[in-house]
Amino acid sequence: MSSSKTLHELCDALKVTRRVIQGYEKAGLVSSTDRNKYGHLLYNEKAQKRIVQIRLYQQLGFSIKEIKELIDAPDVIVKTALEEQIEHLKEERKNIEVLIQKAYGLIKSIEEKENGGNEL
Repeated sequence: MSSSKTLHELCDALKVTRRVIQGYEKAGLVSSTDRNKYGHLLYNEKAQKRIVQIRLYQQLGFSIKEIKELIDAPDVIVKTALEEQIEHLKEERKNIEVLIQKAYGLIKSIEEKENGGNEL
């Protein structure tokens, strides 16, 4: 990411919609840094990096409210929040694995019924 980008260029580069960026602006997480000669909003490299960071926090499962608390927090607070979120994600992964195994069990029982019904 180099130099300022228009909202359109930023959305294309980050694969997000205008509404996503506008939502971040409305939440006070980011703001445009300038306008070009056509009046289009511009976002400098710092704003672009901030949006990337916000997106990562969202992908990790943080809410906008939580991100507002983390985005400019001291590193020690961010580190603690990330460690807690990692533990939460690990627990979610375990729960998902259990659900997947249950779904496989259901598929197996359906297949057994289908095979048993064909043999009669």
